[in-house]
Amino acid sequence: MSTQGLDLQCRELVELVTDYLTGVMPASERARFEQHLLQCGSCRRYLGQMRTTIGLTGRLRDDAVPPPPVAAKLLDAFRRRKQGGAK
Repeated sequence: MSTQGLDLQCRELVELVTDYLTGVMPASERARFEQHLLQCGSCRRYLGQMRTTIGLTGRLRDDAVPPPPVAAKLLDAFRRRKQGGAK
């Protein structure tokens, strides 16, 4: 898809998904967003995954969160992976 006119690229949709899900997206952008969803199965799946993630994280209990030392190790591992470090 091109970025001209009403077309929306997948990358742009990913950047806008929070505004869409929280209902703060302007009507004109929402129309572009939804038009893209009609044409793109991958983005429909991504939107579904985001809805599921939000629904599940909203149900986490305090005892489901790892203790601070474990959480710190996990965050460090994610950061190293993101930077292309050890897997």
